[in-house]
Amino acid sequence: MNSELHPSKLGTKEYWDKVYESEITNFEEIGDEGEVCRIHRFGIESVKNMVKWVTDNVPISTNPSVLEIGAGNGALLFGLCEAGYPATSLSGIDYSPGAVKLAKAIASSRGYEIAFHACEFLHEDPPGLSHTKREVLALWDVMLDKGTFDAIALSEKDEKGNSPATDYPGRIGRLLKSGGHFLITSCNFTEDELKKLFATTETGLVYHSRVTRPVFTFGGIKGSAYSSVAFQKTPC
Repeated sequence: MNSELHPSKLGTKEYWDKVYESEITNFEEIGDEGEVCRIHRFGIESVKNMVKWVTDNVPISTNPSVLEIGAGNGALLFGLCEAGYPATSLSGIDYSPGAVKLAKAIASSRGYEIAFHACEFLHEDPPGLSHTKREVLALWDVMLDKGTFDAIALSEKDEKGNSPATDYPGRIGRLLKSGGHFLITSCNFTEDELKKLFATTETGLVYHSRVTRPVFTFGGIKGSAYSSVAFQKTPC
């Protein structure tokens, strides 16, 4: 885990509850759906790139079950709907009830039957899709993260100095189907750091591919504003 990250208000549920309280008011009063970058510090371009990666690597014809962790206002899942993925195969979770309320309201206004649930991902198993068998544990073909791991990594550390994000990769490995894909976009972790954290024996994940990002040069060092990396669960 990146030891240089320090706890921030961006890693608290109280902060996000206040953000989404304001977002809901704006949507109800003027129809403002909220800005992607306002929620997860990424622009709409990152959403488009993630949608493109899914369409390039997970055929719509396979009707994959998709879970977004920390769905916020639902922008990424709406993008998948617009790309042709069935809304009834998409699900989004967020630990902020306000985010869930906003995403449901926007989905309803667009006529999308996407499932959104309030869920503490590190401590609760996300509900399965309504049309699938009620398994003890719902497993997913595709899992997506757009800034959620970043926020968790900014949460308060425990008495031993461990970040709650330490448990996150194992949760992904547990909930992803054999052969399934996990795509994460982060602005706090580099591609190499994400590979080290997620491609482990514990998770059963291996590096699959990356989303090419615009590169900038500053002080003679080349880099990208954020990283998008895909992993695959090793088939049993």
